[in-house]
Amino acid sequence: MFPKPNKILVVGGNAAGPAAAAKAKRTSPESDVIMFEAGEFISTGTCELPYVLSNEIKDWKEIIFFDQHTFEKEKGVKVYLNHYVEKIDRTKRTITVLNKLSNHRYEEQYDKLILATGSIAKYIPSLPKNLQNVFTLKNVKDYLAIKNFIENNHVRKILIIGGGYIGLEASEAFHKLGFDVTILEKESLPMPSSDIEISHLIKEILEKNKINFLGDAHDVKYKISDGKLKAITYKGWEFDFDLILIAIGFGPNNFLAVSSSLQVGKYGGIKVDQKLKTTDFNIYAAGDCIEIKNKITNKDDYIPLATIAYNSGHIAGENAAGGNAYIKPVIKNAAVKVFDKYLAYVGINSVEAKENKFKFESISATANNLVHVMPDSQKVFGKIIYEKYTQKILGAFFLGGKEVSGYADLISSFINNNIKVSELSNISFNYTPPLSPFINLMTILGKKLNKDSL
Repeated sequence: MFPKPNKILVVGGNAAGPAAAAKAKRTSPESDVIMFEAGEFISTGTCELPYVLSNEIKDWKEIIFFDQHTFEKEKGVKVYLNHYVEKIDRTKRTITVLNKLSNHRYEEQYDKLILATGSIAKYIPSLPKNLQNVFTLKNVKDYLAIKNFIENNHVRKILIIGGGYIGLEASEAFHKLGFDVTILEKESLPMPSSDIEISHLIKEILEKNKINFLGDAHDVKYKISDGKLKAITYKGWEFDFDLILIAIGFGPNNFLAVSSSLQVGKYGGIKVDQKLKTTDFNIYAAGDCIEIKNKITNKDDYIPLATIAYNSGHIAGENAAGGNAYIKPVIKNAAVKVFDKYLAYVGINSVEAKENKFKFESISATANNLVHVMPDSQKVFGKIIYEKYTQKILGAFFLGGKEVSGYADLISSFINNNIKVSELSNISFNYTPPLSPFINLMTILGKKLNKDSL
């Protein structure tokens, strides 16, 4: 049994950081736990930002779940906002902290250190930084900057660069606000991380809602003047815009790890073991800055999801405080709202299955989510990717109503417990006309597989 550390420092205050700090304090109440956050806010709801943007969530302050005072009072953790950690000295076991308000630098000693530095929004290298009308949507500060620009400028046309889940959610948000919205995507279809059937269906949803989609955007020219991005040239045509949102994904914020020679992986995330310890015995890491084992591929992967960040924060906090918790390989399980539909996706897609050399097949079907005579009945599409000989599920996609979340959770459970896809046809699904169909989509998929296997 290791002695309890006297001082535990946590760098980062969004999802993993507060979870780690609170758990460390609960595990070792006698330890001094301090959390540093470079920004103005801690414990914010990042996934809720598109719905704040659209005014579905009326007040942005509702997605700030703790401030520094309430967190200290309830969790017993000292919090410093606007304190940027610039450097780690692993030999001396100190961090160098810049107080951004006073511009004062100082060193803070640690017994154990937890890095929860999160992720950073990717940017287009050919674009200058600090363009007045170009934004990302990663945190509350980004939202406030967008809101301020819209309120103080004439905005009619909006360009979203990136057709993934942030781009899709933002397109709906801006559309609800009455703007003319265009999505620019380097791939031929939106949501390129999905299988092609899903991407085609999502493009149809965008077209139905009058969102302009420009795919195959490989040789785009940007027209910049007066500190703004005024227009783009796409396939010989020039389009002008008032506001641009870059939504091309996220990458791990690994500056501290790299500068202190901690090992990072293929995707740039910090390498950790099952106890979330880095290559330094006294440093742990959690959240969107780490790579984590994918249960399906059994390889390190980068999966920046809030649920995983929160869970990994708990484990890192417990272990930094002398505990003995382990993180298990994870299954990607996420969803995105696309206007009046929802896309849920779990596991890996067909491209990833091929890259990992699985011999796989797939089944797909479309069915009603309720009995067809019910007024709210609508179609839901499902596709399941499975290993050919073992029938183990590798991944799935569902596009329909809110029921798709439950479908994805069921498939995640199948994957986690190594249940064959054919067993779907043996489940007794719940039934009542206003809530479910007489024959569940999952049953149809299972029976389709068994028929195809005869």
